[in-house]
Amino acid sequence: MRFRPRSYSYIGKVSLLDMFSKPITDWDALCKHVFDLLFASMAIVLLSPVMISTAIAVKAMSPGPILFKQKRYGFNNEVIEVLKFRSMFVDQEDLMARKAVTRDDPRVTRVGRFIRKTLIDELPQLFNVLCGDLSLVGPRLHALGANTDDKLWDQVIDGYFDCHKVKPGVTGWAQINGWRGECDTLNKIRHRIESDLYYIENWSLGLDLYILFLTPFRLFNTENAF
Repeated sequence: MRFRPRSYSYIGKVSLLDMFSKPITDWDALCKHVFDLLFASMAIVLLSPVMISTAIAVKAMSPGPILFKQKRYGFNNEVIEVLKFRSMFVDQEDLMARKAVTRDDPRVTRVGRFIRKTLIDELPQLFNVLCGDLSLVGPRLHALGANTDDKLWDQVIDGYFDCHKVKPGVTGWAQINGWRGECDTLNKIRHRIESDLYYIENWSLGLDLYILFLTPFRLFNTENAF
């Protein structure tokens, strides 16, 4: 059969095309969960000096809380609350992400510009991984109000919610292939969604390790990260 192995199953010797299925199940799901817990715990320990320094810098640069909580779509379209280091001035925070952050955006603090470009602002999401809301590697998290040209992405991108068949990730295939940051055109968000769907259809622990390995190196590509 020329379909991907995840797209079909068998009853006896009869092959069946699966119209709807959970992409990662049974032992695969257990292995991925253990993988997430193990590597997230290690990352928290190793990166704790960076997170502590960032917390001090965020607090010193502008008044307000250190962490920013935002509602985003998680597994099975459930709304979850994710943690980030605060990168904006408190009175200008956009909880629904209706207005994308742009280059030299006045809402972003000086520390915020740096931690957004380097993804340091997303390190608190490692605790979301330990709580089971996120995976280390997976489709990109999107805020509830994410839009392009005032059109919500699920209204203009076919298969948008297919990305929510697995837990979203702190990093993913889209990020390491340059599709992170501002999505000011429909073409950019389409490429991001296509990358996420490719990851879901081709998932393996080896792919997760590959993405984690490349993530620090691909951070140097900050063309669309503001």
